[in-house]
Amino acid sequence: MRDPGSPLSGRGTSVKDDWRARLPEEKLKVFTAYVRRLDSAYGMLSVSLNEALALRQEGRLIKCCQAVNVTPSLCARMTEPLASLIRVLSDHAKHYGTVPNAAPLDPQNFQTIKGQRSARMSGLLSKVLLSQRTQFLHKLGTILEMVENLGKEYCESAEELGTGLSTDPILLWKTIDAAHYDLNTCLRETIVLLKSFLRALPDDQLANFQKSVMAAWRAATQESDTMTNPDLRHGRIAHSAGQ
Repeated sequence: MRDPGSPLSGRGTSVKDDWRARLPEEKLKVFTAYVRRLDSAYGMLSVSLNEALALRQEGRLIKCCQAVNVTPSLCARMTEPLASLIRVLSDHAKHYGTVPNAAPLDPQNFQTIKGQRSARMSGLLSKVLLSQRTQFLHKLGTILEMVENLGKEYCESAEELGTGLSTDPILLWKTIDAAHYDLNTCLRETIVLLKSFLRALPDDQLANFQKSVMAAWRAATQESDTMTNPDLRHGRIAHSAGQ
């Protein structure tokens, strides 16, 4: 990821240059921490989904339904902070006029039809959008829309599978498998955009950017907890800690 001979700071001439370049120490800490958090959330989702798939292959359908029923909450714990980071990147770039590099999405990196279509559209628009900043913002918007739609499709399909009453489980398994794949692509694309963003970000704006991300992630965590906790979702609170 890093080229020892490359400069420590400053926007590169391309996304490839940004990815190979070293970040200054403080920016590197931020980048590493954010990537580690997102990768951890994605890893938890992947492990749980793989367990459900293994149980399905073994024919243990009841256990399989129980295992896949856990994954929607894990999906939300991955997509919410990812979407929040994308929004902060976009808002900061709009407000401060940050101009990071961005490369078009590749349709071959997506499995879902919607993902491939969005990637093709992104590639077409990148040829007519005049400014690099506009291309960066448009790509963020495209990925954000993908993450939100993929997360919804994954959760709805996994929840239906979890009931064990689906009339077309094969289609649902294909749906969550493809959504899981495309969410990983969106995550990797966002990490690349984050690296380019940090390269272009003036040092004196780093603290404000961190504060915005932390605030967004706290809100995302609360939202995820509410959506995955029936008592919170319906406004119910336990009568006592001992119950």
